[in-house]
Amino acid sequence: MKITDLNPGIVWKYFHEITQVPRPSKKEGKIIQYLESFAKEHNIASKKDDAGNILMFKPATSGYEDRPVVILQSHMDMVCEKNSDKVHDFENDPIETVVDGEWLRANGTTLGADNGIGMAAQLAVLASDDLEHGPIECLFTVDEETGLTGAQALQEGFMTGDILLNLDSEDEGEIFMGCAGGKGTQAEFRYEPLPTSPEMLYFRIDVKGLNGGHSGGEIHKGLGNANKILVRFLYFLKKKYDFSLCAFNGGNLHNAIPREAYAILGVHPEDKEQVRVLLNLFAADIENELKRVDPNVQITMESADRPDTKIDDRTAERLIYALMACPHGVIGMSHEIEGLVETSTNLASVKMIDTDKILVGTSQRSSVESCKEAIADQVASTFLLAEAQVTQGEGYPGWAPNPDSNILKVAQESYRRLFNKDAKIMAIHAGLECGLFLEKYPKLDMISFGPTLREVHSPNERIRIDTVDLWWKHLVELLKSIPAK
Repeated sequence: MKITDLNPGIVWKYFHEITQVPRPSKKEGKIIQYLESFAKEHNIASKKDDAGNILMFKPATSGYEDRPVVILQSHMDMVCEKNSDKVHDFENDPIETVVDGEWLRANGTTLGADNGIGMAAQLAVLASDDLEHGPIECLFTVDEETGLTGAQALQEGFMTGDILLNLDSEDEGEIFMGCAGGKGTQAEFRYEPLPTSPEMLYFRIDVKGLNGGHSGGEIHKGLGNANKILVRFLYFLKKKYDFSLCAFNGGNLHNAIPREAYAILGVHPEDKEQVRVLLNLFAADIENELKRVDPNVQITMESADRPDTKIDDRTAERLIYALMACPHGVIGMSHEIEGLVETSTNLASVKMIDTDKILVGTSQRSSVESCKEAIADQVASTFLLAEAQVTQGEGYPGWAPNPDSNILKVAQESYRRLFNKDAKIMAIHAGLECGLFLEKYPKLDMISFGPTLREVHSPNERIRIDTVDLWWKHLVELLKSIPAK
């Protein structure tokens, strides 16, 4: 089967079209052009703000003119991750989709169902002539994945509705009424590039084969973090042998658990075999620790050409100690909602920039604002003790749960009526744009819901096909069921 053979056909039609349009974060020009062309083709009124956010309008169907304006919302951009052996240019190449049993995935890259499937549902609503609904506004925001800057830039008065349906959740049958806020902490190490010794042997150590995943939605799974695994070995090695650190690179995006990392080391010839033995023992420990969650982890050591320079020993030591000490994972669970991660942090990336700079990227999340600030300060302190320069973003607010939400009740009732069972009412640890919307539109009544996605923000991202039909039916029924003002 192909993606265009799936049901509901109108949703998959638009999702397929979206996968053919490159849309990295902060580079949404092509998808904006696609949306504007869609609006023109279907004679749909639309407008665009200075940030690039687009709002489209559809009038009520006959008999529903007295219903309140409902805003459907999703974000345009996608996380761009690929396997190391995959040749793909996210700025120019379309996503290649694969129907794999009950799932749809991409071939070696992220799928972009986060949040392309939300966009597809919006376009399907706008293009359909057989639905019953009140007046609708469809908001498409830019740059959700790398800072939520589209939502931050949204101006008061751009939208008119007081009900917002966010289409950016990842579990069918679950309706979300709150989310965590987030903040980023970055550390910069400056080092002196020194000549390498011709008397040493050089090796590249790789950590790969990890699943990775969303640093909010999947942080509780205990998935392997390539940066933490790699620095753990370097710390272990440092206690026993002298070596030169020439390179350390791992991870990519702040909101993805890093899947791959590598280091280039120089070791004394007489230590070579013992280092290899030590790595084999270490790899066996890691494989045992992660056998239930990351069974394909690989830690390899191969000879490398001698690099021209190494990181000066003092900075290498500070970097290793700081990365070893930096927390990663779940910090605390919610006392209000059973099973909800309250606070977490992700050691996301280590990148060598220019010839004398190493940047470490981390992200913190919490549904409690004071806890978000506390874990961000803890991470900052770790790197300040290592004499790094630390910067922090302003972050974004969480969305406080509202169990008394009117639209939540309508969504619950319509789900029960359709499927003869209750939807789960949840809050989510991942960040959504809803908290930012509330700052500009404090009267908004909001929920978030979507089909089932797994391992988003990684090349293993996939969407369960049958849940798209269930989610679409619920969306259609919900729009029909919203009572008059």
